[in-house]
Amino acid sequence: MLSIKNISKSFGGIQAVNDASLEIKKGSITGLIGPNGAGKTTLFNIIAGNLEPDSGQIFLEEDNITSLPSYRLFEKGVLRTFQIAHEFSKMTVLENLMVVPGSQLGEKILNTWFQRGKIKEEEKIIKKRAEEVIEFLNLSHLTYELAGNLSGGQKKLLELGRTMMVDAKIVLLDEVGAGVNRTLLNDIATAIQKLNKEKGYTFCMIEHDIEFIGKLCDKVIVMAEGSVLVEGQIEEIKKNEKVIEAYLGRSGAV
Repeated sequence: MLSIKNISKSFGGIQAVNDASLEIKKGSITGLIGPNGAGKTTLFNIIAGNLEPDSGQIFLEEDNITSLPSYRLFEKGVLRTFQIAHEFSKMTVLENLMVVPGSQLGEKILNTWFQRGKIKEEEKIIKKRAEEVIEFLNLSHLTYELAGNLSGGQKKLLELGRTMMVDAKIVLLDEVGAGVNRTLLNDIATAIQKLNKEKGYTFCMIEHDIEFIGKLCDKVIVMAEGSVLVEGQIEEIKKNEKVIEAYLGRSGAV
């Protein structure tokens, strides 16, 4: 589904990503791990359209999406969440979801004068979908809570909910479990699994929590020094000598 071919990116004299190639299959949950500085986040930023690669190409199915800006990728169904959630803090949970769909009729001034009926009908449909997303994520008790008042884990769930407001083809999760307590982490894991199994979402996730990765991912890809080091099932990865050396050092096992 998503093919990354020979991507490289440097910053001055630092080679952040070095000829990295990987495949993410449709309907899979793929984990991307590695030590700090391995190039994971830079590669994510390139895929998500936040950075341009120095070389290489990215394909979504047969569509070359290399260097497309993030808003164009959004239109094609490539969505990304962030390690630090980007919520609209002064808007409610419901409102945060309702603003996601693009090209709403009410965004144009003339439509507010001449298409009020259509605008109200569209808002009704969007609101219903947002309420369904909130129920799916077990956040109904927070529907009208200001997003700025949510806990870190609840904000991560809200970000996941935003991806459900559009027709996402692949979702890039950037440390969705970072700073989240175990109870909410389990809620996030359940939501990801349900989206994958029930709605056919494809996920690629950067994560440092090996237990979390092992619970969710079909395949794990390890990066080190900007390149793909090895990929496979989590149990294979945990025993791989190259991974132990690059990811944790010689002193322990994954």
